[in-house]
Amino acid sequence: MMKKEFLIAGFGGQGVLSMGLFLAYGGIAEGKKVTYVPSYGAEMRGGTANCLVILSDRDISSPLISDPGIVVAMNQPSLAKFEPVVRPGGVLLINSSLAHRPAERQDITSYSIPAQEIANQVGLPRGANMVMLGALLEISKVLDFAASEDYLVKTFRGKYLNMMPLNLAAMEAGAQFIRNF
Repeated sequence: MMKKEFLIAGFGGQGVLSMGLFLAYGGIAEGKKVTYVPSYGAEMRGGTANCLVILSDRDISSPLISDPGIVVAMNQPSLAKFEPVVRPGGVLLINSSLAHRPAERQDITSYSIPAQEIANQVGLPRGANMVMLGALLEISKVLDFAASEDYLVKTFRGKYLNMMPLNLAAMEAGAQFIRNF
């Protein structure tokens, strides 16, 4: 049985909800059962944002997750708030560009990823989320990475199509960072 539970957290404007939506659309396209629960503050940018995503090959009884297997922390407040809830044996991805400490827990696997610096290197200054998404896909193996362009088109609904090559490059750079970790 395959069931992957994700919590992605950061602040508004970082693309946190888009990352979750990408996972949801990709899961649907690949015939998986999917739940996607976004949560965000009243602010459009700068407020808190997170989402819960479950991908499974069986029915999902509840969209809520108390101990996700994989957490993505895009900033320091998210790292502080959500590191404690990662399931023992789970994975924590830390955007070390904005979260300036490593994981404290010893019972999880953590990766500190300089997502902003990697995004800048590929020419996509606002692409830290795409770098982290590529890393997440490489670690979880939950979706077919080769189909990423199709899932991005669905996620952004035609917006930013001119940015597709850079988004894909940022995702590949994030996946490569994990391969070289």
